[in-house]
Amino acid sequence: MTQRKRKLIGTVALLLFVGLYAILAVAVAVVLQVRNVSKFAELGYYVVAGLLWALPAGWLISWMQRPDR
Repeated sequence: MTQRKRKLIGTVALLLFVGLYAILAVAVAVVLQVRNVSKFAELGYYVVAGLLWALPAGWLISWMQRPDR
C-alpha cells in the first residue's frame, strides 16, 4: 500500500475515531454521573478522557507516515 493511500485511509479513520470517541467519552461520563461528584473529579475525568485519544491517534499517524516499500 502506498503512503498516499495510507494517509487517505488514516485521515478518514482518524476523523471517525475522534468523533466516536468524543460521543463515547460523554456517554461514559453520563453513565458514571461524573457531574454529580466533585468538580475536581469531573475535571480529572475530562482531562484523562481528553488526552486518552492521543495514544491510538499517534499509532495511526505513525502508520500513515511509514515509507513505501
